[in-house]
Amino acid sequence: MKDYGEIDSKFRYVILASMRAKQLLRGAKPLIKSKSKNLIRIAQEEVKQGLIDYEIVKSSPEETPSVEEETFIGEEIEEEKGEELAKQEEPEKIEESPEQKEKGAQKKPKKSSKK
Repeated sequence: MKDYGEIDSKFRYVILASMRAKQLLRGAKPLIKSKSKNLIRIAQEEVKQGLIDYEIVKSSPEETPSVEEETFIGEEIEEEKGEELAKQEEPEKIEESPEQKEKGAQKKPKKSSKK
């Protein structure tokens, strides 16, 4: 297993190192002297040595959704797609005005000129 210092998880290590690297890139002073000029490497080393303080904030029960509040969004999306498909399958009927009906009845069929 890789050495992440006192950090309990590689995911927490990555998050802390990335946050510290952003601080260094914005102009914060490094807490260690390093041969590397790469600020990301310096941030990783600072986290490994335990020089970066962090706090794990517990989520409150109010922030966590209850089972009743949880919904599957896919059902809503499928319902919307079904409605859209139904609308697309039924072509819209356009009613002709009485004037258009009279014009259509007055039109004479075209004679084909075959030789």
